[in-house]
Amino acid sequence: MSTESENDCEHPETSKEIKLAGKLVDEVLELCDENVFGCYQCGTCASGCPFVEEMDLTPDEVIRHIILDKKEVLNSKTIWLCSTCFICAERCPRDINITVLMEALRQIVLRLSIDETEITCLSEEEKKNIPQMAFVSLFRKNIG
Repeated sequence: MSTESENDCEHPETSKEIKLAGKLVDEVLELCDENVFGCYQCGTCASGCPFVEEMDLTPDEVIRHIILDKKEVLNSKTIWLCSTCFICAERCPRDINITVLMEALRQIVLRLSIDETEITCLSEEEKKNIPQMAFVSLFRKNIG
């Protein structure tokens, strides 16, 4: 027998469609004022990132998606895996602070009220294995 709370914990297999009023690059620039057009895709940011192995898009690919207005970047797990360690920002030859871009993308998702995680739906085993940064992001999202 399924209870209502169990049904609330089910996650649909398809991702939600992201609807933005304007271009993604304009939304990002409004939030963080970083010159994404200065990136020449050298990959130095990705080579220094401690979590790049777990990401579905490298940091330079995220920038490319922003420039090309590919809103599917907002569905990427990369923006939530960024630990804001600033290694990418320190190594960037164009002085682009990619951690600020990642935070801007997270803010866009949060402002659209897209929530696919309910902490009460996580099992004890999942809570033990989830990275602490994921919990920090989740709490940040839920407390505004």
